[in-house]
Amino acid sequence: MTDDQAWRGRMGGMSPEEVEQFLAEGHNMSLACLKPNGDPYQTVCWHEWADGAFWVVPRQKSPWGGYLKNDPRCSFAVARWDPLQKVWGEGRAELVEEPNVGGKWVPVVERMSLRYVGPDGPTYLVSTLQQPRWLFRIVPTV
Repeated sequence: MTDDQAWRGRMGGMSPEEVEQFLAEGHNMSLACLKPNGDPYQTVCWHEWADGAFWVVPRQKSPWGGYLKNDPRCSFAVARWDPLQKVWGEGRAELVEEPNVGGKWVPVVERMSLRYVGPDGPTYLVSTLQQPRWLFRIVPTV
């Protein structure tokens, strides 16, 4: 790469190890799903990548939890811009838990809060733990 092209960064895909490292960092996910009328719906959310799947935890009041329950087809992108790195694909959202307080979603959200907010993440989270949440597992298919 010539010096005048350095702004482009490294082109091409990431290795599997680089993908794992990238997804372990605190990059937001853009998640698209379908409304009951078939229109697209897109949101930005926290995620956890573990064991070949994304875990997402919408609050009960978030419309996209119901959309994923009704139609599990979705697409996603996790990206950062400088340097440009991205992981994107499609998948199906498996409903693991209906909205509840204190379910399996709690340890997932605790780990997310550390990754996205930092050391004060669990403190931030305490004030929201009484808000019921869904738990979904998204396995990439493409």
